[in-house]
Amino acid sequence: MEKTRGKPGGLVNWRSGAGPRNWLIGAGFSLVLWTWPTYTTVWADPTHSFGDQILITGLTVLFFACYAVGPLYAWSRKTPEDRVRAAVLVVLALLLSNGLVAVALGLAALWTWTFLACAVAMMPLPVRWRFLMIAGLAVGSLLVQGLNGQAEAGFFQASLVLSLGFMMMAFARQIELRQQLEATRKDLAVAAVAAERDRMARDMHDILGHSLTVVAVKAELAGRLLDADPRRAARELEEIEDLARGALADVRATVAGYRGVNVVAELAQARGALASAGIDAELPGSVDQVPAAHRELFGWVVREGVTNVVRHSQAARCRITFTPDGVQVDDDGAWRPAVPAGSADPEPAPGTSPWSGQWSGRGTGLDGLAERVRQAGGTLSTGPSELGGFRLTVVM
Repeated sequence: MEKTRGKPGGLVNWRSGAGPRNWLIGAGFSLVLWTWPTYTTVWADPTHSFGDQILITGLTVLFFACYAVGPLYAWSRKTPEDRVRAAVLVVLALLLSNGLVAVALGLAALWTWTFLACAVAMMPLPVRWRFLMIAGLAVGSLLVQGLNGQAEAGFFQASLVLSLGFMMMAFARQIELRQQLEATRKDLAVAAVAAERDRMARDMHDILGHSLTVVAVKAELAGRLLDADPRRAARELEEIEDLARGALADVRATVAGYRGVNVVAELAQARGALASAGIDAELPGSVDQVPAAHRELFGWVVREGVTNVVRHSQAARCRITFTPDGVQVDDDGAWRPAVPAGSADPEPAPGTSPWSGQWSGRGTGLDGLAERVRQAGGTLSTGPSELGGFRLTVVM
């Protein structure tokens, strides 16, 4: 069987890395190595009856089955807690099966403790637990064989238990790190999807918020002009159609992932939107002083700032200014500090501006713009304008 289920909590995928495959190969070699001692100590020993030989061989096969499959079963659990619980069960099964072999075979079964130490070392258990169990097996091997007059063999086996056990602990650490790397890669993929979703949401808001605001203003103007000036009303309706088609094209381009924003184009659109809303626009004649690296971001600032002026400010005047490292949008509208929902609007003190506090800047549009500016390494600030209304400033 080349491949089994790869989902969490299922069996491991043999192609997910060299760890499971190498462990099975090593377990297979261990079984081959134990074949000869089993023959010499069980089948070649005339003191064992045929029934004893079958029993000891069966118990040995049971122990090596737990040895080969147990670590893989424990590592395939979904969560660290489940892996620890599974590892404890596997260790108990290994101790039980090995104890039965020791009871049936006697002192010769102590050589299986080397394999027992390797299996324990591979378990997803705390390092201290594995260290104590491996050290206990080494000390036990040394004492039991020393008391039976085989001190040299006991010392040799204790050395094998320690060296192979600690080596397999390092191998288990590699498997753990690989699992952590895979989990981190999955988390990063999920975070990337969430970030892209947020970016798409900001882009859709910026595109549709601006376009639909201008459409609504022009539709209202066309309705008022329908009887007084039918020709101008018709022009406004034609512009509404063009705006709607442009917004649709922007949405399609955004979904396709290749739409860009240019500060020059946004200034031209801002001029038309402000004129349609009856707002006097003071716009720069050129954007030569704006570095190429900032032109897309400044285009977003102009779009969001003009959208807010048209939609919220009731302003009669709007001014946009550029510097090499910043952009500023001012208006003379009736802006004032935001208050929590359900609270009464604060009354300004006599002789003071309604901007006695700082506007919080809450809102989907400005929140999305602030995040975009932050990612570009700039800062966004809002506050009262010298024109008497609201000011939006972005500095790189």
